[in-house]
Amino acid sequence: MQTKMSRRTLLKALGLAGGLAATGVVTGCAGPTGGPPPGSVTLGLNRSLVSLDNKLNQFDAAVTVQRAVRQGLTRIGPDLAPVPVLADRFELTAPTQWTVRLRDDIRYSDGSPVAIDDIGTALEMYRQVNGSYLAAFFPEWPEVVPVDDRTFTLETNRPLPVLDYLMANILITPAKDNIPEELQTGIGTGPYVVTASNRGTGDYSLRRNEKYWGDRPSIEQVRVRFTPEESNRVVALRSGELDLIDTISPDSAEQLEGLADVQIDRVRGTRINQLFYNFRKPEDHPLSKASVRQALSLAIDGDVLAKDILADSVRPARGPVAETLNGSVVCGDYTYDPRRAKQMLEAEGIADGDLRLTLIWETGEFASDTTVMEAVMQMLGEIGVGVTLRQFEPGGDIPAWRQGRGGDWDILGNGYASPVGAALPILQGMYGGTPEREQTRDTYQGYVNTEVVAKLDEAYAEVDPDRRQEITAEIQQIVWDSWPSMWAFVPNSVLAYRTRVTGVSLEATNSYQLEHIGLEA
Repeated sequence: MQTKMSRRTLLKALGLAGGLAATGVVTGCAGPTGGPPPGSVTLGLNRSLVSLDNKLNQFDAAVTVQRAVRQGLTRIGPDLAPVPVLADRFELTAPTQWTVRLRDDIRYSDGSPVAIDDIGTALEMYRQVNGSYLAAFFPEWPEVVPVDDRTFTLETNRPLPVLDYLMANILITPAKDNIPEELQTGIGTGPYVVTASNRGTGDYSLRRNEKYWGDRPSIEQVRVRFTPEESNRVVALRSGELDLIDTISPDSAEQLEGLADVQIDRVRGTRINQLFYNFRKPEDHPLSKASVRQALSLAIDGDVLAKDILADSVRPARGPVAETLNGSVVCGDYTYDPRRAKQMLEAEGIADGDLRLTLIWETGEFASDTTVMEAVMQMLGEIGVGVTLRQFEPGGDIPAWRQGRGGDWDILGNGYASPVGAALPILQGMYGGTPEREQTRDTYQGYVNTEVVAKLDEAYAEVDPDRRQEITAEIQQIVWDSWPSMWAFVPNSVLAYRTRVTGVSLEATNSYQLEHIGLEA
């Protein structure tokens, strides 16, 4: 009979209970200190914002800040559907053609107008940048064809029915200033302009764009601080040094819950966090067999991870993408059966001690990440599989490892943001790898499945939405049955902020519109 460990018992077994208690003492002692200047707010991010351009840097909390400076033709709204921003018309006018019209009142922060050439150049720069996160979502890059000064068409060779979703992530910059790299400076159409930046520290200062074409923001100045240690973010929020913090663990949320001057918002998220297998292993490696990947999954007690460690702040995934996305379907459940796990490994000739795995992740990839990894190591050890944990600090060389260029690994603790609101583009981005893309390491951890690629092509070519959804559902089941992840979960988006800040509206994409927030009178 399996005995369930309580959260406190598990943390104690992992040697972490004392640390949590200590954190509680420290944060409890925090008192008021110097806060942000009058008329300003300070955001504390858990990941370093190395750029205010999203060509490469696409973690959830960055979206809030990046889109305060630069904007797209559309954005993903609260219901995860595209809403107009720089365009007042974005319409499918033929199976391979979208017609777009720019608003007549949009201007950059220097007062110059947005030109159609800026759109074409932006698409080209996103396409050219090496290692682009967003490029994987585009099965084909559209061509911009001007119609008049404000109107143009986006032309493709094959139907691209989710292009209005995809274009929400293409942020527009003047063509003359755009290059196929992350932009450290420059102007945009957003409600704020950059007045100071430090790529090394992740600190930025933004000032209200007095020439903003939309409603005038209430907050005059926004400061962005990279604060990687969660306990430090909590202390700074309690003391008033920070106004808003993201990605906090259940323990921190519990500490903050009862404070009169702190508000916590939660919404179901779109990000999927995974213990994803390395699909670049040679054919004779155990992980190249789906049966071995499934066996390892059976050793993971998802209830302990989701309920005890993560305190019901997440939902175990039931498909390869988050259920919140438009077009997602339920494919199955992760189950815990260590006896069967051992039997399946033995059937593959793997005895106790034969298999040793390396699990890598970056600090801050998700809340309580270290605790989760140590629990996973313990669970795999119970079926005779050894685990070496390798943790990378933010800004380290984990990108090279992920691409198979830095070192060998077996399982990656990773979060995959879903900034487009729909299942099909996310399936394309994660699971649409081809042998050609793998040659340049532009696949998701080496995942290449020809059946999935063929179905993706079929889905994108289908103009009937009902039939396209049927194919999208088939793709999800094929991916699920290939066991790409040992375990996966969808976290709630959690934001903690001081009650002096008003107008915060956290969305499922774990972002909010900075121009809408204000300060209480």
